[in-house]
Amino acid sequence: MSKTKLLKVDKLCINFKNKDKKIEVIKSISFSVYENEILAIVGESGSGKSVSSLAIMGLLPERISEISSGSINFNNTDILSYSKKDFQNLRGNAIAMIFQEPMSSLNPSMTCGKQVQEILLQHTNLSKQEAKAETLVLFEKVKLPNIKRVFKAYPHEISGGQKQRVMIAMAIACKPDILIADEPTTALDVTVQKDIIRLIKDLQKETKMSVIFITHDLALISEIADRILVMYKGEIVEQGTIETIFKNPKNDYTKALISSRPSLNERLKVLPTIQDVLDDNIKTDIITSEERKTSHDILYSKPPLLEVINVEKRYISKPSWFSKPKTFKAVNDVSFKLYEGETLGLVGESGCGKSTLGNAILQLDKVTSGTILYNGVDITKLSRLETRKLRKDIQIIFQDPFASLNPRMPVGKAIMEPMRVHQLFSTDAARKTKVVEILQRVGLSKDYFNRYPHEFSGGQRQRIGIARTIALQPKLIVCDESVSALDISVQAQVLNLLNELKADFGFTYIFISHDLAVVKYMADQLLVMNNGKIEELGDADAIYSNPKTEYTKKLIEAIPKGL
Repeated sequence: MSKTKLLKVDKLCINFKNKDKKIEVIKSISFSVYENEILAIVGESGSGKSVSSLAIMGLLPERISEISSGSINFNNTDILSYSKKDFQNLRGNAIAMIFQEPMSSLNPSMTCGKQVQEILLQHTNLSKQEAKAETLVLFEKVKLPNIKRVFKAYPHEISGGQKQRVMIAMAIACKPDILIADEPTTALDVTVQKDIIRLIKDLQKETKMSVIFITHDLALISEIADRILVMYKGEIVEQGTIETIFKNPKNDYTKALISSRPSLNERLKVLPTIQDVLDDNIKTDIITSEERKTSHDILYSKPPLLEVINVEKRYISKPSWFSKPKTFKAVNDVSFKLYEGETLGLVGESGCGKSTLGNAILQLDKVTSGTILYNGVDITKLSRLETRKLRKDIQIIFQDPFASLNPRMPVGKAIMEPMRVHQLFSTDAARKTKVVEILQRVGLSKDYFNRYPHEFSGGQRQRIGIARTIALQPKLIVCDESVSALDISVQAQVLNLLNELKADFGFTYIFISHDLAVVKYMADQLLVMNNGKIEELGDADAIYSNPKTEYTKKLIEAIPKGL
């Protein structure tokens, strides 16, 4: 029995205006969305997947974009002929959208309950009291804990996963025919991601709505989608069922997306990038268990570079003037050793204490008690001047390179600045020469020296962040979620680069991430944290193949496996 077509996009072309030029970002794409199905649109940043969904919602930026040809038929009406008012009635009512970043989509000055209530009051005939009751029902439906508290809470008072659930409640409030989910799980923990995926699938089954699920992660959508549509540079390069795409991909780009994600079964010496697959230049050499054991024997025969002993970090909170202060242990009696040339993977859900521990090692946040020995010296007792000198040796690569770069400073000068602070090299000319050398080392051209951060892609900005970190020739680098926001193939390039730099310069890494597939690929040892404590510590491969605790098992089971 054939399914009813809800939405038909036919030969859609979209241009963006850049000064006097028109750039075609969507190149004559055609696809359909059927009743009661989940269609996944997969592709990297710049492929056009989000732009096409904004066109469906009537949300393209007016001055800089134009739909040059094609049609979008929803329920047999071309919505491109809609007025602004028509689109306002359509949005939220018939077609709703969940955005990637709930914090920037939710109003920070309104309680979560009021924001959902507002949607119901605008699009339905419910009274204020009925809208409140319906909002609480929706909060229960999206499995929010303590729904009355969340109703009264502001967005900053709830977790990332809970914020995303509020957004889903808002999107399904008016029982839309189509729900567009644009990268709804990108920045979430692997367990929260699994919960959100399951929630969207359950809601889709219950309500029979259709879902367009946009993502760059092929493994993830294998768990939710009925059909997949693969986009590359504004074109649809392949579409088909989950089975067809995963087991028999026809297009080289689709094959590249599947290959670029680190495997949980074997450790390749070099991850294949999109370009490697397109050029038929995949290196298949693997690191054998014998090679790994030999390198570990050498690694752990030396004294530790860093020793964390019984470290605690306590915070005191006082909810109101009259309540008693409460003590919260973000890091609770943590001890481990880190060896020169090692990569220690640090994993756990949001709030487990991994970033707090990283900040304590970087001396950005002082520990409440315990000892941190770096080369035998307790760095918790250093003076301000001694701590400043230590910064040269212990550096960080941030999750968001754009936020950590000065938008008004050319990237070359941003890399030179810490070199000047730590008095590396005697002149600016010598520093500039070194910066050009470092830019080339991280795969960027010397011509980029005078460009500003906004002129680069996300992957290039992350390379600039790495260049700035390695410019100080540190010994220990904390990578705090440094690849979590990157596309799969860009992620592969950055992981390869980090491994190359480690081999060339003898770096030691603490690799903090919620992406357990990436951590398994990178790590020698794995440290699993839960509620501020060490849940499990040991060889990464041994923990993945035989986790000892239920919490670690839950984390590993939540990794999207693909087919």
